[in-house]
Amino acid sequence: MPSTRFFGLRGDALNVATIIGVLMPAILSVGYNATSLGGVLSLRSFEAQFREIGLDDASDKDHAAAIQGAVVAVYPIGGFLGTFICIWLGDFLGRRRTIMSGALVQIIGAVLNASAFCLAQLVASRLVSGLGTGMLLATVPLWQSEIAPASKRGSHVATKGIFSGLGCAITLFLEYGLSLRDGKMAWRFPAAFTAIFSLAVLGFIIFLPDSPRWLIQRGRITEARDTLAALEDLSPDDKEIDNRIEDMQASFNRSGNQKTLAQLFTMGPQRTSHRAFLAMTVMTFLQLTGATVTQFYTTAIFENNLGLQESTSRLLAAVYQLMGPVGGILCVLTIERLGRRALLMSSAAGNAICLALIAALGSMNGNPMAAHGAVFFIFLFHFSYIIGFGSIPYLYASEIAPMNLRATISSVSISISWAISILVANVTPIAFNEMGQRYFFFFAGFNIFMIPAVFYFFPETSGRTLEEIDEIFTCARGLFDAVSIAKKLPPRVRLEILTPEKGMLVKEKSLDSPLESPI
Repeated sequence: MPSTRFFGLRGDALNVATIIGVLMPAILSVGYNATSLGGVLSLRSFEAQFREIGLDDASDKDHAAAIQGAVVAVYPIGGFLGTFICIWLGDFLGRRRTIMSGALVQIIGAVLNASAFCLAQLVASRLVSGLGTGMLLATVPLWQSEIAPASKRGSHVATKGIFSGLGCAITLFLEYGLSLRDGKMAWRFPAAFTAIFSLAVLGFIIFLPDSPRWLIQRGRITEARDTLAALEDLSPDDKEIDNRIEDMQASFNRSGNQKTLAQLFTMGPQRTSHRAFLAMTVMTFLQLTGATVTQFYTTAIFENNLGLQESTSRLLAAVYQLMGPVGGILCVLTIERLGRRALLMSSAAGNAICLALIAALGSMNGNPMAAHGAVFFIFLFHFSYIIGFGSIPYLYASEIAPMNLRATISSVSISISWAISILVANVTPIAFNEMGQRYFFFFAGFNIFMIPAVFYFFPETSGRTLEEIDEIFTCARGLFDAVSIAKKLPPRVRLEILTPEKGMLVKEKSLDSPLESPI
């Protein structure tokens, strides 16, 4: 393989380059775009430009709140569409070219947003930006999970939580600084700034590897071998590379090369519908944590619901987002040692406690100490949320899917998450007007429900190759089986599959004792 390929990088250095060059700017843009509108909604210059969604001078605040919620919801609508089209684009174009397309669409959205002079153009820019974001969000974690080594896959993809929170913080600090001299540049410049991240993605992804698993799906075995050898820093002729390619081909052959949405509702020997259900469920949980509410409306919550000054609310909203990188770092450091399940359950428990206290303290109108307490627990909630749900749902949805349907299941799952985000974004302004902080009690209840759901239904995937995860589900017979099988089978084992014609058996070669179960 030419030494200049992939910048001449191999092994750990190449893996770090994929994180810094693509995952970081892509996810920074995702966090930035998700928060950018919420930080300028109450700016006088913004309300003057788009009077239809200004609440301060509105004669009918309920109507203005409903329009504002609809404008905010246009972004997740675009995200939903962008993610949904990746069901087909992800396998047709490949991971690299889909990422390129998403970054280009985001640049177009940034230009439209920065130059918006009417509500229709603002709505269009939000839709286009969401479209690009959805494409990146559906593809970048999936691409990273397919190229990362099994022992580091979780920590690599978990950096999403760090960069997402950092992207949110960047936009809010930038908007806070510009809001001190409220003018049109206070929201036009931040709208254009996000294009820098997308340009960085385009500049790096051209020179970095595509997924070796996607290459195998397309029959490009030699290229897959060379790519995998570069990622593992081994010779293409190394026996370990032979074994990995053989495992990937076997996994692809078992799952078949047919890809239709109807397969998501068919169990089959790969338990496809079981795995699709878990992927969709974990992405649904992500939206029901309550983080969508705080992310879109952080400044408004501090200012309108907790009665804080406008400048104080903007500064707190920016500092609040810094809890994301702190929680993300903790997730990266512990995800392989503690596992996905422990972090998800711990995060849900912390979320429930924080949200219940936010609802209770925030409902004590006129009590400054209670308002300060609510602010503290909003900060603590974001830290708790990022530890488990900031990145693990995206990782998990791609890990548990069979090879031929990995892009499809991941995209459908994230599309469902976007759909719920659309609903939450529309309902939240109205709910706050009617219920105030008591609205958070609903999300506290959802988080409590997630704890037993994860414990009983979600198998641990830490430390396993994607092909070993295939075997866990192949051995399962019911919804509860995968958890117990994952506990019994030690990681990094080689499992031999006898074809249905040869006996329909699965033999496990473990370090302890053999196990057989019928397919």
